[in-house]
Amino acid sequence: MPSWAPVLIGVASAAVGLLPWLITGMRLPLQNLWETDVLPDRYPLVLLPFSQYAITLIVALIVTGAAIAGIVARATRARLPRFGTAAILIGVLAVQVIATAQTSVVVGGGLQQRGESALYLTALIAGTSFAILMGVLVMLLIARAPKAGAVIGLSIAAVAFGPWINSLVVPFGTAATTEIGWLLDITRWIPTVLVGAAIAWGGLTTIGRILASAVGLLALWIGPALITAVTSAAGTRVLAGHPAEMLDYGVDVFSMALLIPSLALPPLLVAVAVASVGLIARMIVTRRRRDAVQAVRLPR
Repeated sequence: MPSWAPVLIGVASAAVGLLPWLITGMRLPLQNLWETDVLPDRYPLVLLPFSQYAITLIVALIVTGAAIAGIVARATRARLPRFGTAAILIGVLAVQVIATAQTSVVVGGGLQQRGESALYLTALIAGTSFAILMGVLVMLLIARAPKAGAVIGLSIAAVAFGPWINSLVVPFGTAATTEIGWLLDITRWIPTVLVGAAIAWGGLTTIGRILASAVGLLALWIGPALITAVTSAAGTRVLAGHPAEMLDYGVDVFSMALLIPSLALPPLLVAVAVASVGLIARMIVTRRRRDAVQAVRLPR
């Protein structure tokens, strides 16, 4: 592979990660602290959906793009040039940092000159920066770590992929229609299936892989509850000026989503079922291959 190709892989992966936002037209979401009153279609174009209502989407866009880069890096590891993984990471970071900077400048230039505006913008930049760091971790785990670490990275990516695929089906700022309701019923299970598939791919042959599988299930349990809590708290406009009350509300929602059996158990059971089927299929294939090799080696 030529030396310049890994950078392009990183750029393309990060761009694919932004796809659910790109298809909306990239018009900045409605801002409560915008300096002038304008119609929604008159807001400027930005590379990220900076809004308190899109926090989980921002994380999903960034982490999914990084995870795609990690998967490609691992799949092409034998063909990558020296420092190829680092070059892919540079490509990913270039897109995501530029997107963050461009959006920050545009939003900062249009907000009212108030303390609330500075706090709002700082919180969005800090959250996006945290998402970028999380994406770096996920990419490196998937691309370079042993299988145990890769399973953890893939599981985190699978949880982030939930809001990503849902935003691809129902673009941000639009409402779901009855015609695509059945599709959302399917996509909600995709992260669960992906976590189970990651566990099956990694296997359970070592203590590290067993622990990684447990961490993957833990991410599947905690991640959606955290997404629900953040979305509910940040999206409640009446609490926007009361951070302490917003935090309390988010904690309450997180606890309910985490501990209600009807919400928490089905994804875990499905993930275990998918992993079990995958592990059994893997064992059968491995045994057949071993028997085929032994049959070839037997003297005639």
